[in-house]
Amino acid sequence: MEKRVFKVLFLSTFAVMLGVGIIAPLMPIYAKHLGATGIWLGIIFSGFSLSRAIFTPIIGKLSDLRGRKIFISLGLLGYTFFSLSYAWVSLVYELALIRFLHGFTSSMVLPIVMAYIGEISPRGKEGVYMGTFNLSLFLGMGAGPLIGGALTHYFNISAAFYALGGLSALALALVLFFLPESNLPARRNNKSISFQKILENKLVKGIVIFRAINALGRGSIMAFLPLFAASVGVGSLQVGLLISVNIFLTALLQKPLGRIADKYNRVGLVIMGSIIGSLALFLIPHTGNFVELLETSLIMGLGGAISIPSATALVVGLGRDYGMGSVIGIFDTAMNLGLTGGPLIAGILMDLINLNSVFYFGGIAGIIGTILFYWFAS
Repeated sequence: MEKRVFKVLFLSTFAVMLGVGIIAPLMPIYAKHLGATGIWLGIIFSGFSLSRAIFTPIIGKLSDLRGRKIFISLGLLGYTFFSLSYAWVSLVYELALIRFLHGFTSSMVLPIVMAYIGEISPRGKEGVYMGTFNLSLFLGMGAGPLIGGALTHYFNISAAFYALGGLSALALALVLFFLPESNLPARRNNKSISFQKILENKLVKGIVIFRAINALGRGSIMAFLPLFAASVGVGSLQVGLLISVNIFLTALLQKPLGRIADKYNRVGLVIMGSIIGSLALFLIPHTGNFVELLETSLIMGLGGAISIPSATALVVGLGRDYGMGSVIGIFDTAMNLGLTGGPLIAGILMDLINLNSVFYFGGIAGIIGTILFYWFAS
């Protein structure tokens, strides 16, 4: 049963993230085509994350009590509809609204899927289980930009949005027909721990602060890296390759570094990976061609590969004590608050200073988040 659940969730998540990866590097270009300024670009990217920040903890707690499958299914249904809606907008304001609504449906999908995976992960093997599952995220996000760049190059940008909608519909079919309902300890015991009680835990505080500040700095990168790449003469296909190489490296190292996370100090691994990724952000403004950007992208990918399996394993361990959906909901909210503020601040920095300041801001925020995480978690 557990193997079947894992396979269904892995394939469904891969399909969705492949679609997300297809449109990710194209969204800032699409928004610019509709007339978005730097601030509007920040609003468009922040709307998705703000919506997730609002709704994920609520849905996570409800899924602890009522089951995972119903929320995943409803989320994928909405995900499919709003994915197709991107191709129909003609104004910046409409795009911002669709992003917000898309974020709401997204809050029912990935966080709840991760809670389900966390439940079936054996104690002491959280790192390797979550690392293996993370392959579905990063393989999808890695292959997506390559496909999205090709679809836009040979057809048009609407083809990328239709591809996202089709892949979301495929994921919905897999969940409806092959995913059993989860066996929920919180529902069996009919108890629910308050968010206030969960946040009293020192490690929870450390990870919440780390994820929020880290996302604040890095949340703007996906939105503004394509613009920087274009400014140094890098084409759309090469932009897709830059993002894909970063994510593929992270994906390939997830399982082996997940095993390492089960054997060694997870807090130390999170800190190491975060520092490497933050330093890479400082290097971006000093690149001037595709090869230099590619090298920097590989460094960023290595940093993510080191920190992500350990961070997710820490979260799963806490979820066993406080409710998997509730804990993952809190951490997802922290991350999305950062992802909400990051593009807004980055958009203002780009309009008031220049594009390079966006990446310096990201690196500084990453270092500050790492220091605070060490302070609380050590």
